[in-house]
Amino acid sequence: MTHDYCIIGGGIVGLATAMALLEQRPGASLLILEKEDQLGRHQTGHNSGVIHAGIYYAPGSLKAELCKRGAQATQAFCREHGIAFEVCGKLLVASNDLEMQRMQALHQRSQENGLKVERLDATELARREPNIVGQGALFVDSTGIVDYKEVCKAMARVIERAGGEVRLSTTVWAIQEHADHVTVTSDANTWRARQLVACAGLQSDRLARMAGVKIDHQIIPFRGEYYRLPASKNQIVNHLIYPIPDPDLPFLGVHLTRMIDGSVTVGPNAVLGLGRENYPKFSVNWRDVAEYARFPGLWKTLWNHLGSGTREMKNSLFKRGYLEQCRKYCPSLTVEDLLPHEAGIRAQAVMRDGTLVHDFLFAETPRMVHVCNAPSPAATSAIPIGRMIAERILKSR
Repeated sequence: MTHDYCIIGGGIVGLATAMALLEQRPGASLLILEKEDQLGRHQTGHNSGVIHAGIYYAPGSLKAELCKRGAQATQAFCREHGIAFEVCGKLLVASNDLEMQRMQALHQRSQENGLKVERLDATELARREPNIVGQGALFVDSTGIVDYKEVCKAMARVIERAGGEVRLSTTVWAIQEHADHVTVTSDANTWRARQLVACAGLQSDRLARMAGVKIDHQIIPFRGEYYRLPASKNQIVNHLIYPIPDPDLPFLGVHLTRMIDGSVTVGPNAVLGLGRENYPKFSVNWRDVAEYARFPGLWKTLWNHLGSGTREMKNSLFKRGYLEQCRKYCPSLTVEDLLPHEAGIRAQAVMRDGTLVHDFLFAETPRMVHVCNAPSPAATSAIPIGRMIAERILKSR
């Protein structure tokens, strides 16, 4: 049998793509292959659970366009399928003069992106958030929270009702493109599909090379370490609390995040990972380390961000340094408040010249689309990303 479509990767982007293809081509035969025993196991299931509004992203970029549409689509999907979510709003807090300058630029960007953003002075910030301090803040009222693993489960139900097949615990070892189909091989099976979409996240570059696609980047894993506050401090904030980000870095900084289950997490930082899927601290995958150690882009990136990288590593090793990142805006926190919580790993595409890829990156052949970089806000933006990929696939038929 030759399937119409094969999707590799059961994260939220792969599932959203499958939904879009079956919506636009009812009755098509579609197969999803996921190497883990559950969906959304990696980046989808290890993020902050935020439905982003799109304040950070350059006007006109794919990030800005897809995030705004994605937030609306995600909330609509949750309403339709009875998934709990909350639009609680987000405060971006400026703690010093430099961050106040950056806040002004961020406010201007938000206006260009057509977002409703309110600028607060220190007095109003203290009124709304008694446990938070700062010189000023931006309030984004449209930011929300959700459990993206629950979103994935609902997407899988939609796909299966539409006739799609989801295969878990299936690792792909070979991909070969032919004139009229693509062959995909795992340990026990070989499948044929007229078109293939690879949404493999942390393994995306490996699958692209496996399929013979020429790429000039490598996925470098950046480990984001989180802590959880004790239940006694679940009411410490009324909104999500973020620092004003450094515009030269692709990471948003350590933030306080209200989770949909009522808990509050702190994080993440961003340190070089010792494996693409090694979540416990100091856990190492030597194959992964050897691969990125041979990649010249890694060393150029580390050199370009030596100062911030050194600080992040120090704060990872010493909890009190990490705590100070939070105490800038939440001074009542203590080191005893930082309880263990599972880390996340971000798949960061890095070019051979050391450039960090900030936007979505795709590689296409006549019968394949590879999602090579799907950075935050990929979870928020998954539904319009899936529709965009489906449109590309359908146009190439």
